[in-house]
Amino acid sequence: MVDRIIAACDGAAKGNPGPAAWAYVVADATGVPQRWRAGALGHSTNNIGELTALEQLLEATDPAVPLEVRLDSTYTRDAVTKWLNNWKRNGWKTAGGKPVANRELIQHIDELLTGRDVSFVYVPAHQVDGDPLNAIADKAASDAARDQRDASGTGDDLPVPVPVTAEGRARLSRPSRGGAKSASGASAKPSTVSGSGSGSARTLAARYPGTCPCSRPYAKGDKITKVGSSWGHPECAASFA
Repeated sequence: MVDRIIAACDGAAKGNPGPAAWAYVVADATGVPQRWRAGALGHSTNNIGELTALEQLLEATDPAVPLEVRLDSTYTRDAVTKWLNNWKRNGWKTAGGKPVANRELIQHIDELLTGRDVSFVYVPAHQVDGDPLNAIADKAASDAARDQRDASGTGDDLPVPVPVTAEGRARLSRPSRGGAKSASGASAKPSTVSGSGSGSARTLAARYPGTCPCSRPYAKGDKITKVGSSWGHPECAASFA
């Protein structure tokens, strides 16, 4: 009898929103990968990719077996472990009184979690000595988002992650020489925003890559806005209000 399943799930969006996908990898109790799957989502967001990855993983694993889920999305983790009960009590409204984003996905995940022994482990993405299962899921999601093709396989044909080097990490985190620097370390410049009035959120076009408080990165040129005390994806703003 299997005593525990270890798995990782991840989502990706090339542009956020943009071509998106989800992926998961399932391992045995010792962490050895056994199978993986990825699916294209068309034009969508990182957060939807992340949530869908968790949804698909829960559907693809035995609810009677304890499950450890490794993920690099604090948004997904916190949505189902910290914010969910309050959202239910508030009639699926955030603390600011706004409708909860991605409600249907989160409600389905809640149903899939009911009665199960599931633990969530946050693992930072794109680290030199990062979690190997997360790296595989990240690669599978990224490939599916780019190619917009579903894929799956076993432990014998795993997606091969691109090695992360210390030099590469330093290049991504290097501050710019000009422009307004955000709290997350990315410089930004104003961009045109549709709409007017005090209710319109101010968005910027990132001059350099950065990382949203949801833990997912954004690319140079992506639209970003204030997310809590930092900068990140516009769709994450309500979740960190």
